[in-house]
Amino acid sequence: MEEPLHRTLARNVTIAASVAAVFTLVRHDFKSFLPVAALALWPSLGGHFVELLFVNGIRDRIPQGHLVQAVVRLLVWYVGGILLYVCMAATSRALPIRPLPTGLWYYGGLLFVGLQLIVHVILAIRGLRSSHNGRG
Repeated sequence: MEEPLHRTLARNVTIAASVAAVFTLVRHDFKSFLPVAALALWPSLGGHFVELLFVNGIRDRIPQGHLVQAVVRLLVWYVGGILLYVCMAATSRALPIRPLPTGLWYYGGLLFVGLQLIVHVILAIRGLRSSHNGRG
């Protein structure tokens, strides 16, 4: 799976900015837009690279059975989500916002798996490349 870097960056910066916009609108805290957008880049852009790690680096090295592929992909997403949450928590300490709690690292993995499942189901429904239609 390959994609031009400018396209990847444009999509993931747009996602991060959208998340930040919703967050700041709901909280009426407009000065936190840039710090929240910076944090949102971890799961959006980082998540892209977690998926690339599986698709380009791991998938072809494990048995091709659907169950094995699905379980390994979920494990990669979980571990990737933990790492991304830890990076978000560390980054939040350098920004002018309330830092994320580091003790909730395991939630990062669970939330990331849930987010990836939602995204891949939406992609499959739209007929695009996804892990749920065998094309991702």
